[in-house]
Amino acid sequence: MPVSLLWAVDVYGRVFSLSTGGQQWEHCCDAVLEFKRLTAVQQCCWGIACDHHIYLNVHASDVPIRYQEEAYENQRWNPVDNFSDRLLPSDRWQWSDITGLEHKPLDGFLLPSTNWEWEGDWYIDENFGGEPTEKGGWTYAIDFPATYTIDKKWNSCVRRRRWIRYRRYKATDTWAKIPSEGQSGPLPDPFNDISCGGWEISEEPRGRLSLWAVSLQGKVWFRGGIHHHTPEGMSWEEVSLPGEVVQISCGPGDLVWAVLWEGQLIVREGITRDCPQGSSWVVVDSPNPEVGTIHVAVGVSVVWAVTKDNKVWFRRGINSHNPCGSGWIGMVGEMVMISVGLNDQVWAISREDRAVYFRQGVTSTELSGKAWKAVSVPRDGDIRPNSSTSTSSLHSAGCFFSGEVRAQSVMSEDSDTEADPQRAVHEMLSDRETKRDGAAATSIPEEEVTPGDAEAKSPPPALVLSPSQSGGPGDPQWSTVDLEEAQTHLAVGPAAGRGDSSDTCSLSSVVTCMLGLEGLYGPDDHPLWAWVSGGGCAVDCHTQLNWFNSVTALTSSIQAMSLSVSPAQTAAWRKQIFEQLNERSKREIDNFKHYEQAIEQSVWVKKGTMQWWRDWKPHKWVDVRFALEQFSGPEGHKDGIVFLYYNFNEEKKYLHAFINEVTILVPVLNDSKHTFAIYTAERTKQRWPIKLAAATEMEMHDWLALLSVSCCDSRGIQGPPSKQAIWSITCKGDIFVSEPWPSLEACPYPTPCDQMFWRQVGGHLRLVECNSVGVVWGLGYDHTAWVYTGGYGGGFFQGLASSTDNIFTQTDVKSVYIYENQRWNPVTGYTSRGLPTDRYMWSDATGLHECTKASTKPPSPHWTWVTEWAVDYGVSGGTDREGWQYAADFPTSYHGYKTLKDFVRRRRWARKCKLTTTGPWQEVPPIPLSDVTILPCGDQSVVEQIPLWAISNKGDVLCRLGVTLLTPAGTSWLHVGTDQPFKSISIGGASQVWAIARDGSAFYRGSVSTQNPAGDCWYHIPSPARQKLKQVSVGRTSVYTVDENGTEMFPRYYSFARLSVYVFNVALSVQVWIIADKVQGSHSLSCGTVCHRLGVQPMEPKGQAWDYGIGGGWDHITVRGNNIEAPRVRMPSLTDALRPPSTLAARPLPAGNTENGNAVQC
Repeated sequence: MPVSLLWAVDVYGRVFSLSTGGQQWEHCCDAVLEFKRLTAVQQCCWGIACDHHIYLNVHASDVPIRYQEEAYENQRWNPVDNFSDRLLPSDRWQWSDITGLEHKPLDGFLLPSTNWEWEGDWYIDENFGGEPTEKGGWTYAIDFPATYTIDKKWNSCVRRRRWIRYRRYKATDTWAKIPSEGQSGPLPDPFNDISCGGWEISEEPRGRLSLWAVSLQGKVWFRGGIHHHTPEGMSWEEVSLPGEVVQISCGPGDLVWAVLWEGQLIVREGITRDCPQGSSWVVVDSPNPEVGTIHVAVGVSVVWAVTKDNKVWFRRGINSHNPCGSGWIGMVGEMVMISVGLNDQVWAISREDRAVYFRQGVTSTELSGKAWKAVSVPRDGDIRPNSSTSTSSLHSAGCFFSGEVRAQSVMSEDSDTEADPQRAVHEMLSDRETKRDGAAATSIPEEEVTPGDAEAKSPPPALVLSPSQSGGPGDPQWSTVDLEEAQTHLAVGPAAGRGDSSDTCSLSSVVTCMLGLEGLYGPDDHPLWAWVSGGGCAVDCHTQLNWFNSVTALTSSIQAMSLSVSPAQTAAWRKQIFEQLNERSKREIDNFKHYEQAIEQSVWVKKGTMQWWRDWKPHKWVDVRFALEQFSGPEGHKDGIVFLYYNFNEEKKYLHAFINEVTILVPVLNDSKHTFAIYTAERTKQRWPIKLAAATEMEMHDWLALLSVSCCDSRGIQGPPSKQAIWSITCKGDIFVSEPWPSLEACPYPTPCDQMFWRQVGGHLRLVECNSVGVVWGLGYDHTAWVYTGGYGGGFFQGLASSTDNIFTQTDVKSVYIYENQRWNPVTGYTSRGLPTDRYMWSDATGLHECTKASTKPPSPHWTWVTEWAVDYGVSGGTDREGWQYAADFPTSYHGYKTLKDFVRRRRWARKCKLTTTGPWQEVPPIPLSDVTILPCGDQSVVEQIPLWAISNKGDVLCRLGVTLLTPAGTSWLHVGTDQPFKSISIGGASQVWAIARDGSAFYRGSVSTQNPAGDCWYHIPSPARQKLKQVSVGRTSVYTVDENGTEMFPRYYSFARLSVYVFNVALSVQVWIIADKVQGSHSLSCGTVCHRLGVQPMEPKGQAWDYGIGGGWDHITVRGNNIEAPRVRMPSLTDALRPPSTLAARPLPAGNTENGNAVQC
């Protein structure tokens, strides 16, 4: 999970942030003003400062926020001036938008605010529909408006060209003021509360947010137009109310609650994609009618509230169909405010000690959680050298104040004068250590409270510190503190409210101690928080946080231990331990070398019962007995046989396969059974594996792990994959690797690729990319980037089948889609009653399989639903306001608007599911990617940088800096500007970078080198006639592409394979591999087959024929790490026949990276 931030404001208005991977609060030094309220999401944070104005802090990213402004220049032809600016009165404007209805002169474009800047001047777009135009960028048509082409014809009477200019948002990581202006002018009163959310209402436009604010007069305002390209929004719009509001809360979805002055709550209804501000309010009573509500916080499906007596309440029954819920449940604890973040996690600020508390145990099945736990981490600068004495003394004195500190003091730098009073306080309260520790509970058990049992409690008296009248400014300053008044603050959090007088410190005396003037807090003071916001903090029940450790105590203990052990003693201990290990090794091994082995050969058998998908018709599942017999020889070599016993016509028969002939073990998708397939070379040719089903998922995983280890032992393969390994991904997201053989590319008789052995690596990915030095990157279905750590195993591989280190938790999220289909009839319009020949009214994309909301399940039991079904508006071709696409009949091309000829329509529903597994992968935050490529170069030093390029899910081109053998994840991203979004990229020999834009056009990046890793500019390469490209792969001397029809091509665009190509990959050593569909002879099990192009040479890039390998559900393959050269057969020449044999034997073949006998570098 990527690192995210928890934001908070202390009682002095200072803003702090706490990272999910950190252990201290970081002060936001850019905040010049003091802040009152904050509301945060993952990409930004909004706040209200002391001047009652709203400020925005957008988090800096390696990909800048850029917005493309465009204008069209229109001209008409006349016999006198040819094409000119003289247009007819009925024509469009000379400078207009794409429709021609809006006047847009170039000098009329202004920056939205001072937070933006222009990247450059206006320039002409010379790309039209993926094809380059003539110089000048003009496109021609008969008249306005019409269909434009790049070719000028005899009847072309009008023409136009597009001008482009980019503006960039520059106010990142700083607080930018948002103007308080509505549609009719400045707002009448300033703001008092703010809440941000609504990003789950719609994914279009990208980064869309809803911002709600409350003014001092109790009015509610909604700010619209907030999305990725306009992070500040457009303007404020007032929302009608049934009363005056004091506080409001907005969740990630359509949940908005507010608190009225009278203590009641109101819920906003009618929030949709087209109406994000909602339509009406519904009043909900306070949890305690006698005590009104003062604060409310909402999430995805939860609502928390705080009443005036600081009691905490949880609202049950909240969902998308019932935003008002059904009832209140009283929770333990007294809080002043609550914040609900991502995954419905909860943070709060305690009334007693003003500390931040985290709600533990919040899961999807137990939304109310179990207990409160204090976030006990220091602020930046709190842990300082030589401050352990002051730490213990101030904690012993119990100087935790909940009041307002009205004076600041300067701490003396004289350590002698500081030690005595601190030690005095520590000694006076030493006898209270035990009682105080017992009262300071860090975890509060949960219990339910009814509204009738709630009792109001008066807050403790505030403790005010006043500066003493000391001599000069250099003298240490003192303050008199009444510890009797502060004794109630010794207990931590809400637990103090239940303790009696015997559980707290009863010391009543006056102690004189020093107060530091270098800050509002001393290095050991307890921070007093006023507000917390977890809307952008991504935490779930599996997240390991470091927020609950005592950093100060740990630091002091480490310092004490380091001071007690000298370097000389450490060196002596190491030498002694090393000698003892050597002596034990000699006793246990060396003294018994002359003995023979007691057992020269061993055999063991594992048996079980399964179901087998019968080979012959009628195909069906039959019960079989399954056995694995493994034996080891005297030299340690292991081998085995798999037996499958079944009955046919009351006759016992069996099927067997040698372990050393098994090429791959693959888990198979099946709705009702836990199925896996066993492939051999012969069965790969037949496209018919041995398909088995286990009774339980655990049993299937046990068999897969055991068979995988046996296959690896029989082939002598152990440990992680080699640097030259070939990586592949199945349609399930499983990761497989194969160790390449030099004979794969041998001429004229290469080894068939159906004999390659594939073994599974833990993890879950959608795409993988590697190079020959061992750098491997992968992308998940949720576009998260992962880097290979060098381990092996994970997932269901345990024990010897998995490495003990470099295995990390990996998550992935994907969407499951179903389609709702309807047909029009003249009586009722569009209904779910179709013709008998129509597809199912709820189906998959093909319409051949029925898929309803109730019957559709996640891809496998490992996946769990994380959202509900929702209409997907991001379908190719567009949709109307309700998500429908229209067509003349099923199936045909769909469009997002209705015409008179459209008799059918459909809309897509989406639901997200999540997978949690383990594998040798570490996340590379924070930018989601859609494609990645690594330079497939030869051996290099560990510090030399490796070129890596990627494309974000938004289409931005990125160059990764700092990628080396020691740091394969790199350090930072460098944004490479483009005129349009891209979808595929590849880097090959000599740092050649090629890319495919989303419109299907090809581009080449010029001047890419080690000194200039991002290059200089893009060159538009003409595409084949009437073809749109979708993928590119670059080798050493060749560039291969695939068009949208699945035809593979080279730079000269000779089409040679009419295969349905999913994805293909080209190695630096001229190897071409693809994933093809509908290969002749394949069964319904396969939806992707690994194919290898034979005979590919630098002078013959087209190759000769296809060699079909493993088939059955493959989605991706990469061979860019394989730089093993094929053995070449030297044909004897006439001059060789005249030479002595010794001369011929002394001439070795060139080694390393060679091409036609010549050395070649990357």
